[in-house]
Amino acid sequence: MWTELVAPLPGTAVFQAPATEASLIRCTTILGHPLPADLAALLRETNGIEGEYGDGLIWSAERIASENQNLREDAELTTLYMPFDPLLFFADAGNGDLFALLPMIDRPDVFAWNHEDDSRTWVAPSLAKYLEWWLTGQIKL
Repeated sequence: MWTELVAPLPGTAVFQAPATEASLIRCTTILGHPLPADLAALLRETNGIEGEYGDGLIWSAERIASENQNLREDAELTTLYMPFDPLLFFADAGNGDLFALLPMIDRPDVFAWNHEDDSRTWVAPSLAKYLEWWLTGQIKL
């Protein structure tokens, strides 16, 4: 479903091999909570999607785990930014900003986190719309 959704969209999308169940379990263990259903389904189909310049349209399960763990545990970042715990980062914009879901409240919306001012802005009502709108240029950061 996910590759069929993304493949016809403009721009480059390089699909990775599907994530293994072991990597998904490892990811949820590191995060301390389950992945949202849509993100888990996407990762089971393609363990990440790279854009034209190698930017992460969707990170791999391993990168999702490591990036979120690093952001949540970095003591210096806690002095600069609001807590990252409610956010589940899954992609980057290529400019330092990151895209996130809110799995703790079971909300499908996608938000962009601005690394310069720590704002968190709604950008799409779902993971599918995020992919569509980001690849068609409707999301501007």
